[in-house]
Amino acid sequence: MCRALEHLPITCLERAKELKARFGNFLLKQELNIMGHSQKTDKLTLENRQKWSQSFHELLLHKEGLCAFTAFLSSEFSEENIAFYLACEDYRNTKNSSKLCCKAKKIYEEFICSDSPREVNLDHETKTITLKNMEQPNQSCFTLAQSKIYTLMEKDCYPRFLKSTVYQELITQHLG
Repeated sequence: MCRALEHLPITCLERAKELKARFGNFLLKQELNIMGHSQKTDKLTLENRQKWSQSFHELLLHKEGLCAFTAFLSSEFSEENIAFYLACEDYRNTKNSSKLCCKAKKIYEEFICSDSPREVNLDHETKTITLKNMEQPNQSCFTLAQSKIYTLMEKDCYPRFLKSTVYQELITQHLG
């Protein structure tokens, strides 16, 4: 299958990547509605969209911003970062302490342990501290790891997102 992709024109591959990102955007909107994340549902104005270029935090607060950013990460094959961040937010907001252990194990196995299916880029020290925190799970179990991934997205992915066609189309969509 990979050999067949070599023979496709670059424009076809770019179009396929764009379609994957847009499709992922629709799926994420459904998932976010279920999770109840990103509470801002006010009318999305050009001003709101432009605020996203000034603050990564502001981008993540808006459902549409989060969806667009996730679509962008999907197109770069790094959506595990935002998935981990959101899983940590969900974990941190868990009220039922009996569910913490199960959720912590699931997050660790999916995102942190070596060779996990959606392993995020964390240094050995952070992984070790997180594993130690899981011995007695509480809401702050993943705070350090989540902070590292947030910083990675803010300093690395976010600037590229602002230059991407995904973001540029959102800005011009309002004007057009």
